[in-house]
Amino acid sequence: MPTLLFTHPACLEHDTGPHHPECADRLKAVLAALEGEEFTLLHREEAPHATMEQLLRAHPPHHVDYVLSHLPHGDMVHHLDPDTVVSANSGEAALRAAGAVVAAVDAVARKECRNAFCAVRPPGHHAERDQSMGFCLFNNVAIGALHAREVHGLRRVAVIDFDVHHGNGTQHIFEEDAELFYGSTHQANAFPGTGGIAECGVGGNICNVPLPPGATGAEFRSAMSEKVLPALRAFRPDIILISAGFDAHASDPMAHLRLTTADFSWVTHEILKIADETCNSRVVSVLEGGYDLTALAACTVAHVRALMGS
Repeated sequence: MPTLLFTHPACLEHDTGPHHPECADRLKAVLAALEGEEFTLLHREEAPHATMEQLLRAHPPHHVDYVLSHLPHGDMVHHLDPDTVVSANSGEAALRAAGAVVAAVDAVARKECRNAFCAVRPPGHHAERDQSMGFCLFNNVAIGALHAREVHGLRRVAVIDFDVHHGNGTQHIFEEDAELFYGSTHQANAFPGTGGIAECGVGGNICNVPLPPGATGAEFRSAMSEKVLPALRAFRPDIILISAGFDAHASDPMAHLRLTTADFSWVTHEILKIADETCNSRVVSVLEGGYDLTALAACTVAHVRALMGS
């Protein structure tokens, strides 16, 4: 089978309280969109728990303990920071979200599928090594990347991030290891305020291309074609992970880029071409942002359609 979908009902039980943009309706919209007839051959797998060993590759014990020990009881919610909220079931959701990426890496590395998509929440790319932030508790994509290295010997791991917000957490975990590559397009001067061109990591293993507010798909495609994708190809990864945030869409309320659904389809195809050239098509994609439900559903459909057609 070419593509696997990893998800878990527990990810719907992460309650962020009323009016929070990172809500369960996001994942419901994604999963409903993937019930269409064209996805009948998309095989679904239940995400396992991430183990402590897997989490500790990306986060120190005190951070994991802090998150899991600050879960409230009953229907209460607790703010880890002004934006990042946990409820009684958030620990289970976070462990399943990280576990989905680990299981997807396993499936791709063992050639059980060509690629995989992880429809999970909470998202992860803002979670730094020892700090939850930006709606993110654990860094799902970094946990998966380090698992690929430790368990499957895939030494050179790349993450491509097209979320409208810079993945400061992934960069923080990757930036001092030359065998990890992080490439990102994002809106300049938006949350979290990182991701400048000068942030290059060790030997250029970080490639940031901030886009001005109002940038369109043409500017996004130029940034990818001229900067991020050539750097990815030159890195020669053994596996590629995607931080698939769809909040750069023109309809999204969280920032001010002007991408269309077609742009997300295009970039997915371009990443897959490089995966075919460099790493035996090994790709794992992980849901990050996207807060207009209609746009999120449409972009996810286009993205997964591209994965299945690779």
